[in-house]
Amino acid sequence: MIRFADEHSREAVRAMWKRCFGDPDDYMDVYFRHKYRDDQTLIYFEGEMAVASLQMLPYTFTFHGCEIPVLYLSGVCTLPEARKKGIMHQLLLRSFEVAREREFPLMLLVPQEEWLLGFYAKYGFAQTFDAGVEQMLLLKKVLDLHPGDLQAAYRAFDSHFRGCEMTLQKTYDDFCAIVEEASLYHFPPKKNLIGMSRIIDVERLLQLYAAAQDDINFSLKVVDPLLSRNSGIFSISGGIAIKVEQPIDSMLELAITDLTQHLMGYHTSERGEQIATLFPEKVPAMHYMLE
Repeated sequence: MIRFADEHSREAVRAMWKRCFGDPDDYMDVYFRHKYRDDQTLIYFEGEMAVASLQMLPYTFTFHGCEIPVLYLSGVCTLPEARKKGIMHQLLLRSFEVAREREFPLMLLVPQEEWLLGFYAKYGFAQTFDAGVEQMLLLKKVLDLHPGDLQAAYRAFDSHFRGCEMTLQKTYDDFCAIVEEASLYHFPPKKNLIGMSRIIDVERLLQLYAAAQDDINFSLKVVDPLLSRNSGIFSISGGIAIKVEQPIDSMLELAITDLTQHLMGYHTSERGEQIATLFPEKVPAMHYMLE
């Protein structure tokens, strides 16, 4: 059975996190104080025992000139004795339903190990963020420029990233959590994180894409085996995307994973002239995720 967490089960979520990830208590204190919420946490129960959970953290993301709400999957874990039973399969599918119900068109995650790229790909996630090579803006430097004034430090931090396309944005509360967590480890340098995305509402994202590319006209067939509402034929013309029964212009057929990468401009210059023209290349970025 899958349920949202409550005051009776939230300690079980923390215990699962500790057992599965082994993070130190001081880090977990920061995370659970700043980020954890019952209504953002799904738990799978075997009888009355919590054996798996995941958290869906809300953020905003700059996407084709707009800021859209996204959910970031965190703390995805199953107790060792409950693995290989299809439990996480059920939790992930339920998380997609929650995202749709709450009108989040896109989900993001950071795979902690390389093999997880393949695991999440089975659920329609596609790699859309590369691990960074260069160091990010130094958090300690920002704080030192604004001693004793976290609000001013946040404004400087935010102004550095707010105008960046395909970038996960942070609120002031997020920034406070980032600072507290970084202080535990003496403010280590950070880089962009490898990450994946999953489209929840393809029509909404295509509308935003079309509005930003109003000189492009084509028809698109989308295939999404898991989320059937995403599948269909769409006409993109004159800054508008609409679902149609039959293609109006020349049609491009894409799996949901390919479309995810293309809409985010992920290495599109390497995918041939047609894709590079329809989907201009961008550099998606995700960082400072309390990783």
